[in-house]
Amino acid sequence: MTTHTPTPAASESTKSSPSRSAVDRFFRITERGSTVAREVRGGIVTFFTMAYILVLNPLVLSTPHDGIAPLGTPQQIAAGTAFIAGIITILMGLLANYPMALAAGLGINAMVAYTMVGMSGMTYADAMGLVVIEGVIILVLVLTGFREAVFKAVPADIKTAISVGIGLFIALIGLVDAKVVRAGGTPLELGLGGSLQGWPVLVFLFGLFLILVLHVRQVRGSILIGIVASTVLAAVIEAFAHLGAFNEETNPTGWSLSIPSLQGAPVELPSLATLGQFSLLGSVEKVGVVSVVLLVFSLMLADFFDTMGTMVAIGAEGDLLDENGNPPRTREILVVDSLGAIAGGAGGVSSNTSYIESAAGVGEGARTGLASIVTGMLFLASMFIAPIVSMVPYEAATPALVVVGFLMMTQVTDIDWKTPEIALPAFITIIMMPFSYSITNGIGAGFVSYLVVQLARGRGKQIHPLMWVASLLFVIYFTLEPIKAILGVG
Repeated sequence: MTTHTPTPAASESTKSSPSRSAVDRFFRITERGSTVAREVRGGIVTFFTMAYILVLNPLVLSTPHDGIAPLGTPQQIAAGTAFIAGIITILMGLLANYPMALAAGLGINAMVAYTMVGMSGMTYADAMGLVVIEGVIILVLVLTGFREAVFKAVPADIKTAISVGIGLFIALIGLVDAKVVRAGGTPLELGLGGSLQGWPVLVFLFGLFLILVLHVRQVRGSILIGIVASTVLAAVIEAFAHLGAFNEETNPTGWSLSIPSLQGAPVELPSLATLGQFSLLGSVEKVGVVSVVLLVFSLMLADFFDTMGTMVAIGAEGDLLDENGNPPRTREILVVDSLGAIAGGAGGVSSNTSYIESAAGVGEGARTGLASIVTGMLFLASMFIAPIVSMVPYEAATPALVVVGFLMMTQVTDIDWKTPEIALPAFITIIMMPFSYSITNGIGAGFVSYLVVQLARGRGKQIHPLMWVASLLFVIYFTLEPIKAILGVG
């Protein structure tokens, strides 16, 4: 179930070598077939593939509402986003020793800004209080063993399908963010009007083929080299062509996310004004207990299963899973992820969750928590060098996602496609992630279809009880709006 095979045989012979450094022994770098250099490169690549959150999270959480102010300026929200992401990602490296980074979740912050805030006068602080409550509940589920038990109850083939589906999903994210595919006459079309146009697309293609060439020639650091080279090319093009920012109507061939040019001084002092800006029970007074329960349930289910899919995909890519498809230190991974939700809400920047972009760092060679610490330190540093970080446009970073999507897709051969009760749920899991643009939706559709197929084959007694529970919860999740309407909840 992997596309990058470490060299465990070689590592076992060095496991007790006295020449190994304390860092190597603590993170088990040699045992996992990696090196410090690979971990550093992987951590850097992961940071650059997910640094977009430092730009997008402030945009989302600055959404204006009548009479309801954001928790800070975009600069303050960006600083808070970087600070919480840095601390929680470092914690993932230290406690779980897993090459997975965390930051404010885009789906959850959108739910905060566009669904919760403004509902019956609910403020951003009230919404952040709900995020904290959800994080506490998730943490309790982890500490009681329930969340880990649900994860281990998932059949191995479904776990593999989750990894493959995520591979397709992140490849699609890369293509869409770089505007190589866009909404058009059909649901999606190539480029602009069916044709590739504009310098930014050229930068994307340059980065993509550079990474591919370096990868097939087995050049170390291929993904990082591709991102840096593409950013430099983008900056040169912008200096001469002055393309500006993408706009669907007025500038459809402009840069996505960020303009690759330095604005002002490269270093600035951050302000952490959003920290502590949450109201734990303010939402109850505004919308009532029933609405609060439904909102927390929505947040919880997205957090619960997004991380499950992400850690499986990353573990499979790095050959870190055991024979049952479980990563090492599963409970520690889930504890840190739960703490990320609590910290994100308490920090006023929305729930922090595991990022599938971490797979780009694993594709670069990361296998341990040292890579996460490197990523976390870069997040902390980005509070001071935000202008430099914001120079990287989507077109320079997203080629890495497409390449990693290919690497993760190769696991599809591990699924038993000749057995319908395995193949059908796996197929639905895989296609629903990119087609619905959601990891959670793909997992939910896979769980429910697995339940239906097993019942059709008369194997209901063989279904793990927790798979029943999870599938029924997903049915509620998928029909939440009709349930709200029935209950008369806004």
